[in-house]
Amino acid sequence: MYLEITSTANNNIKHVKALHKKKYREAYNEFLVEGLRIMEYALDNNAEFNCVYYNNEITNSQRGNELLKRISSKNINLYKVNNKIFRHISTTDSPQGILGVVKRQHYDLKEIMKKDKFFLIILDRLQDPGNVGTIIRTSDAAGADGIIALKGTVDIYNSKTIRSTMGSIFTIPIINIDDVDELVKVLESNGADIIATTLKADKYNFEVQYGNKNAIIIGNEANGISDKLIRYSNIKVKIPIIGNAESLNASIASGIIIYELVRQSYFQKI
Repeated sequence: MYLEITSTANNNIKHVKALHKKKYREAYNEFLVEGLRIMEYALDNNAEFNCVYYNNEITNSQRGNELLKRISSKNINLYKVNNKIFRHISTTDSPQGILGVVKRQHYDLKEIMKKDKFFLIILDRLQDPGNVGTIIRTSDAAGADGIIALKGTVDIYNSKTIRSTMGSIFTIPIINIDDVDELVKVLESNGADIIATTLKADKYNFEVQYGNKNAIIIGNEANGISDKLIRYSNIKVKIPIIGNAESLNASIASGIIIYELVRQSYFQKI
């Protein structure tokens, strides 16, 4: 069962359009997901949809029709719109004809750290949505317990970041924290090692024996980790660069650091 909307002046359409902007995503505690694959993944992982919009494009395939049936079976508000309206609310240049409004979930960092073993990823002022989305996806694949986005980091819930996560936005806790001093206090009180990458480190990332509770900092693409966070970190490592490149992409560097921790935790010990 669906309702049809025929005008961009409709209040529901205005609401979706507003969610293109960060301030309204924060105000309404909602964000947008768009496309067949991520919509399926969101449903698979019990994302809380407020409503879904679609046009005839999605009904041209069996997969699209099956997705609409799944949505209807969950009693999610379903709205049909024409192509002009869908392009108006779409976040992509080549829309697939389906878009959902999802309620954002909130997580308690202290609850996560009650585990005997955990590792967290701290994003320190990263600006590129593609990098952030890839880091979230990598962290999810590696079994990280959560992502902490510090003040100055690109909005995790913008459409480019969400697409880059390939669905991991729904399977790993994400926590926004502004107060670095308070974060460090909580990490230290829960026995976490704070790990920073810096060229001034004495050891390479594979020369350190990591413990059971870790928080890995990933720094800004241009400037790296802030001096303040480097001072707070009790483990400092570097990644070997053998060739002539000055540095590594932030998402690549994060994968190297994260998977060394995974290797030590689940496979060969150093």
